[in-house]
Amino acid sequence: MTSYLTADNSVALSDLTIPGLLADRADRYPDRLALVANRHGDGTEVRLSYGELHEEAQRIATGLRRLAAPGDFVALWAPNVAEWVLIQHGAALAGVVLVALNPVLRKPELEYAVDHSRCTVLLHADRSRDYDMASVAREVAATRPDLRLVSLSERDQWRAEEPDRAVLAAAPTDADLPVMLQYTSGTTGNPKGVLLRHRSLVNVAKLTMDYVDMPAGAVTINPLPMFHTAACVIGTLGPLWLAGTEVLVEQFAPGPVLETMRRENVEVLFFVPAVLGALLEAQRTSSEPAPRLAVALGGASNVPAAMIEATEQTFGAAVTNVFGQTELAPVLTATRPSDSREDKLGTVGHPLPQVDVKIVDPATGEVVPLGRAGEICARGYQQLVEYLHDAEATARTIDADGFVHTGDLGSMDERGYITLTGRLKDLIIRGGENIAPASIESCLAEHPAVLGATVFGVPDERMGEVVGAAVHVRELGMAADPAALVESLTAHCRERLSPYKVPSRWFVAGELPATPTGKIQKFKLLDLVGTSALRDVTPD
Repeated sequence: MTSYLTADNSVALSDLTIPGLLADRADRYPDRLALVANRHGDGTEVRLSYGELHEEAQRIATGLRRLAAPGDFVALWAPNVAEWVLIQHGAALAGVVLVALNPVLRKPELEYAVDHSRCTVLLHADRSRDYDMASVAREVAATRPDLRLVSLSERDQWRAEEPDRAVLAAAPTDADLPVMLQYTSGTTGNPKGVLLRHRSLVNVAKLTMDYVDMPAGAVTINPLPMFHTAACVIGTLGPLWLAGTEVLVEQFAPGPVLETMRRENVEVLFFVPAVLGALLEAQRTSSEPAPRLAVALGGASNVPAAMIEATEQTFGAAVTNVFGQTELAPVLTATRPSDSREDKLGTVGHPLPQVDVKIVDPATGEVVPLGRAGEICARGYQQLVEYLHDAEATARTIDADGFVHTGDLGSMDERGYITLTGRLKDLIIRGGENIAPASIESCLAEHPAVLGATVFGVPDERMGEVVGAAVHVRELGMAADPAALVESLTAHCRERLSPYKVPSRWFVAGELPATPTGKIQKFKLLDLVGTSALRDVTPD
């Protein structure tokens, strides 16, 4: 038998758009608590019922329509503040496409996203931690006269006092319309813009919540970054589908998050392994009782069996492991509470309903027999519309039969359960954050001391992987003084890259292992790291 699973069509898809779903919940549960979050600027707590959330979305939709026309791309550059959720709903109601941007982007990265998306409006926070986002946004806008720059502090610019009935009457009802642009790291070149539909986002939320038997009306906590589909789809539209409560964490710190979980009687935690590991460690050293959870749902990288077991013992939670990617909005498979221990600890579960899945030989494209590893491919409601402005990349990813090639390797058993075995891509997954080595390597190549550099993921117990860089340096003096070398390289990267991309492990190589055609063999570098054959110059 071959590794081909035909979609389970017994579970119906929803035809609701995002604003249609919010309107339904506001009509049915107007007084139920929908959102707990901190407001931009002063950090005051916002607590909104479904009725109030819907009213805010209407005011914001009206305000956004003064700035942009239906179908325009409107970028949102902000951390996890209440305005993120409110603008997500208001933008969907206004019929504009929301461009979700990482709040740590540096100026060149923000310029690329603004230019590539061709957004007409950039909504930005003034600050995230110690990062002066307002000044960077002004610098970017100064050379782009057609870009409308609006701070979240200027509420009267993007939020109307009263909703415009004409705007509300024109709200999108076609679930196949685009609603969001997400940037995802590729293995080469610049990030690609993944265009997603209402149908994809609503149904991934619906089917994921239903498939894992999530409690209706649950109080959930979302400590994941909102510019990711994990947070703005699973962590935001998931509770919306459940008619539950989203508690949004502005800045993750394990102690305060545990306290929030106790105070708000949280039942569901959305996580990536780095977040879950930090919470487990903080609870281990805490004198306070552990919050009790019904479900912990997460993924983004392999969740170690020991972490799953510790979560069950510490928080009493049923752990659900999900797998997918941004191009699949973002969930493809999930384990269920009723699954066997073997399946929970060793697989990423079974595909959600309404999606065809096949495992193919990466070299031939042929479907492989059951139990044999190959590339995981999926076709269904959740897949991307396209990579924006990149027909070639779209054609490389979506095959002639309409399947999205994920670049992830795995095997399928006779029940359709999937076990991950590796990645075709060179992506580094640091605490759930996808990082493309190419942009870091290009940055390092600009350093005057570097003859060659390659970037790769180094296994890390807490983060899953961290960014490692092996450099072949020109100046013997710098190689002889590792502290000066690392200080110089780190400063060089920090000026040009987002903080999470800056390597934290540094190695010096006399030469970089390469194929006869000059392609760096990263697997050999990892072997050298594992055997301590590379000179590790990482500061203590």
